[in-house]
Amino acid sequence: MSPSILYLASQSPRRRELLTQLGATYELLLADASEDAEALEAVLPGESPDAYVQRVCALKADAALQRRIRRGLAEAPILTSDTTVCRGGDILGKPADADDAARMLASLSGTTHRVLTAVTVVSALGARHALSISHVTFRAMDAAEIARYVASGEPLGKAGAYGIQGRAAEFVARIDGSYSGIMGLPLFETAALLREAGLRF
Repeated sequence: MSPSILYLASQSPRRRELLTQLGATYELLLADASEDAEALEAVLPGESPDAYVQRVCALKADAALQRRIRRGLAEAPILTSDTTVCRGGDILGKPADADDAARMLASLSGTTHRVLTAVTVVSALGARHALSISHVTFRAMDAAEIARYVASGEPLGKAGAYGIQGRAAEFVARIDGSYSGIMGLPLFETAALLREAGLRF
């Protein structure tokens, strides 16, 4: 019997929207208060952005699987995803505060950077992984524009200090890659992984 539901181990409202857009039925499988989710996201010395995002995504999947077993939940595919923004070999994570967000945005102004989104689906058939790589070019932004955007509060909590589906869209001159991947869940790759796991949607 093919599964018709999956567990989404993500707090991101954008990932929920994108999964709904795909037509997939899901239940949230969020971390307990006792779990140290931040520790999973620590960058290892000398780690490349590509290796980092895939390792963190796989760790999230393993943690979610243990969570499902611990809670005695029915078996179903588990989906995890992780997105990172990088400029060269530098990983631009979630900004610590408004000043950090402004610094990140100034570094992206007038340049092209990469957005990497890893996806892992764990099911009875094993673990499957995919990596979406997109190139995003920002137009030049002046300090006043950056300050206004930071003041909106939107950059906080977002990798690279921006959300492409929000006000930052006006800074994006060009995209080469997956728009849904930049948002946080590449639908082409995700749909393929879910089908390989036998999910009906």
